[in-house]
Amino acid sequence: MSYTGPELDPPQPPRRSPLRRPLTVALAALVPGALLGWGVYAAVGGGDAGTGAGRAGSTAAAPPSGPSPDGPSPDGTGPDGTGPHGEEPDGGRDGSGPPSSAPAADPSASAPSAPFGPGGPLRGKVVVIDPGHNPRNAEHTADINRKVDIGTHWKECDTTGTATDAGWPEARFTLDLAHRLRDLLEAQGATVRLTQDGDRPFGPCVDERARIGNEAHADAAISLHADGSGTGNRGFHVILPGAVHDGAADTRAIVGPSAELGQRVAGRFVAATGTAPSNYLGDGTGLVTRQDLGGLNLSTVPKVFIECGNMRDSKDAALLTSGAWRQKAARGISEGIVSFLRG
Repeated sequence: MSYTGPELDPPQPPRRSPLRRPLTVALAALVPGALLGWGVYAAVGGGDAGTGAGRAGSTAAAPPSGPSPDGPSPDGTGPDGTGPHGEEPDGGRDGSGPPSSAPAADPSASAPSAPFGPGGPLRGKVVVIDPGHNPRNAEHTADINRKVDIGTHWKECDTTGTATDAGWPEARFTLDLAHRLRDLLEAQGATVRLTQDGDRPFGPCVDERARIGNEAHADAAISLHADGSGTGNRGFHVILPGAVHDGAADTRAIVGPSAELGQRVAGRFVAATGTAPSNYLGDGTGLVTRQDLGGLNLSTVPKVFIECGNMRDSKDAALLTSGAWRQKAARGISEGIVSFLRG
């Protein structure tokens, strides 16, 4: 999502709050291996120095897809770099993705672990995945412009999201990534619910997206996005809920667990994709705290947003439009959620 529009106000300069230092310290304690791995990856040419994400089309070793420290988490990527159902790495499962140059597969990477299925380690756990926006939002501008109460103030129901310069929409990216993430989590035994699956004419509105997670009593919820910032702004960031207690919004009980969820997702995302944290938000931590997003303000369950990259930067766009890279992104997010749920 771009930082323009009603639900996407630009983040304010970071406030010095008591939460900020513990978050940074906790991240350093949780993911030193992942960040060290990024440093080595960039040093040997796997990443673009000073920009963050790896070069699209470069030959770089992908992180092994075998068991993670928190138990096996199947990659789902075939030895030729295709996705779990054999789709080509360039383009979405619906064939809507534009061509791009995908990183070459690492022939030495281990084969995916056998999935656990319904009896896996996440049996009894509920995860809600929120694919940002909706491919048909642009056809329903009056509906998505309707104001809804997010606790602190009123905002439009939803937005259309951003797109690559070639026109591939964020809503297609988020839906494809959601399908990949769902498959990986269900293979671990989790019950997974999507807030929308391209089966609605628009939305849902941001308040309903939060309500779906709340009513499902989700153990974890994540909203998937891609940013629409300026050229040269690269990398991912995870958005954490700030402490809000106003009107219908009360995030005080979820700030702590959401921060832990976000830290684990950020660390595993680095390890799985080789993509550096944002070079324009989060002071290099990959973590940003906000109090203006309805999807977070109205949540009563641990929840974060992830901006997987910047669609308006050509190098990030080459990654985001690669099916092989999206599979790595799904794996990193999945492993972060698994790590959080298993404690």
